[in-house]
Amino acid sequence: MPSPAHTAISGPLSYACERPLAPGTLVRVPLGRSEVLGVVWSCAAQPPANVPAASLRSITADLSGLAPLSAAWRQLVEFTARYYQRGLGEVAVAALPPALRSLDAEQLQRRLRRRAAAAHDTTAASPRRGTADSEPPPLSAQQQAALAQIDAEPGPFLLFGATGSGKTEVYLRSAQALLERDASAQALVLVPEINLTPQLEARFSARFAPRWGDDAVVSLHSAMTPAQRLRAWLLAHEGRARIVLGTRLAVFASLPRLGLIVVDEEHDPSYRQQEGARYSARDLALYRGRLEQAKVILGSATPSIESWYHSRPGGRYRRIDMPERIGAAPQAQVRRIDMSHQPRGAVLSPPLVEAIAERVRRGEQSLLLLNRRGYAPVLHCPDCGWKSDCPHCSAHQVFHKIDRTLRCHHCGFTQRVPRACPSCGNLDIAALGRGTERLEEHLAERLADVRRPDGQPPRILRIDADSTRAQGALEAALDQVHAGQIDVLVGTQMVAKGHDFRRITLVAAVNPDGALFSSDFRAAERLFALLVQAAGRAGRAGESGPLGQPAPSEMWVQTFHPAHPLFEALRRYDYPAFAESELAERQAAQLPPFGHQALLRAEARSQEAAQAFLTAAAARAQAEIPEYAAGVTLYGAVPQTIARVARVERAQLLVESASRRALQAFLAAWRPWLLELRAQPEHRAVIRWAIDVDPPSI
Repeated sequence: MPSPAHTAISGPLSYACERPLAPGTLVRVPLGRSEVLGVVWSCAAQPPANVPAASLRSITADLSGLAPLSAAWRQLVEFTARYYQRGLGEVAVAALPPALRSLDAEQLQRRLRRRAAAAHDTTAASPRRGTADSEPPPLSAQQQAALAQIDAEPGPFLLFGATGSGKTEVYLRSAQALLERDASAQALVLVPEINLTPQLEARFSARFAPRWGDDAVVSLHSAMTPAQRLRAWLLAHEGRARIVLGTRLAVFASLPRLGLIVVDEEHDPSYRQQEGARYSARDLALYRGRLEQAKVILGSATPSIESWYHSRPGGRYRRIDMPERIGAAPQAQVRRIDMSHQPRGAVLSPPLVEAIAERVRRGEQSLLLLNRRGYAPVLHCPDCGWKSDCPHCSAHQVFHKIDRTLRCHHCGFTQRVPRACPSCGNLDIAALGRGTERLEEHLAERLADVRRPDGQPPRILRIDADSTRAQGALEAALDQVHAGQIDVLVGTQMVAKGHDFRRITLVAAVNPDGALFSSDFRAAERLFALLVQAAGRAGRAGESGPLGQPAPSEMWVQTFHPAHPLFEALRRYDYPAFAESELAERQAAQLPPFGHQALLRAEARSQEAAQAFLTAAAARAQAEIPEYAAGVTLYGAVPQTIARVARVERAQLLVESASRRALQAFLAAWRPWLLELRAQPEHRAVIRWAIDVDPPSI
């Protein structure tokens, strides 16, 4: 079936049923020549006036073994479809686990009977204990104050806490207080990255499973198998799972007794869905909390600029400050290295190399951050100017030295490295730029004469999307770091946030300058957040290092622009000053949160066809949609930053308004015209189109 976003199927379909069904009931229904999962949205005694009763097809079966999805869940789905301009059925069905979509009524009943029997056996064999296995750590004064405020006020809350200030313990205690007050209450805890879920799940399970049972804590994320996701979803839907941990898709989990929502690292762009319904899980969490009277806690050391704005005095959020690290451990001292004063072409400045070597000699760990994987971003021929461009995308293929391949990180196209320049035959083709592979190799060369306290050479480990591709590779790598088996960790942003590394005393950002002058107005915000998160990996063990001696932690930044205001704010860990500066710039330009945006995106086999569709859509809006006059601005169609991916050309058109209400009214009126426009013969070359509301980047 085509996606409802690109067809006229955007609302509920009508079916006949022998008996009334409660709204929210899951059913199997015929659609075309196939049978699909559906959700009963409403039940009427008579068919709609424009639908002849004789033409209605009958529901195949209702999945009566499951309780209907709640009215609040359906309202969340309706809001998502309406706000993000998607089909209601598309959002509803995508929010359900894939395995559930393929089960018929009989298969579901068998599965539920097996689960009920297994649950009965588990309960009989392992009765719940009254207390946890281990006592929780004592609370700091600022944690106690935060919990008192959360208990006393309705929220939503912005927990603005330094890295290492104990925000996770506040989440744990808040969930514990909820479960102790209400025997059937549930909590939802969202995290931005899948690789952060296992360690957080272990911590929540250790706290709650001994008292509330092994099924009390479940995870929901896309890396789980379909069977695992279905089991976790059913436990949550039945109310047996008391705490659900998950990535953005978990915001749609069926939780009938939801009382608390936590969004950890709320600023992280990973909360934004990039395909299909392009929703923000953070924003939907706030809406869901208001809808179900559940308290919402947004946590971050570097909140999004929008959240910071809304938490100012008199704003929609209540800000809770936690500026001190647990144990009074100081923040890593920020040192800026002016690379214009270092040897020409230096990857790592000599002072930084010596600082890393000194950590190795003392038995401490260092982390080097370079947000670019591979060996080099591009191969280049100095004779004719050839570059390793991807034949299917408007991007370079990245050189990976380990397996001697060129890979496109956009479409996945891979080929062997040529022996000579394909254009002129020159044998001397060179790598331009550096990725994590090359940095790992270079670091090994620079530390070749350095020795650990036991006399062994330093051990260097790289963690990025390439080195952790295999199942369990990331967990194994992190275990080595935690066990002290690694001296220097080289990685991308995967290792810069959320991990509790107790032995790292030095963190270095190797080449952060690229984001300083980006055309994306959110680039500086993301860079500042990344650097603060990376700095937070250092010095988490307190004032003493792993061997007991004083070990002050440091954050080194290699830059050609050491006087840039962003690095000055980083040196002081002054996020409020940075945020207020960003807000002033955005207010002057009427950018979010002072203005509101949407993008109309189009994909076609040619850039001309994509832009022609967008241009025609803008002309239609200006001529025939009254809502256009209500303060909405349409800009011209332009290619996207990466204009071609997998031989598909991509273009976009920006829509802006100072009023969110006016923008939504315009988009709702525009969408039917876009469906009609797409069906016209002159626009058949358009493969797909989508409206992206509140786009994370322009």
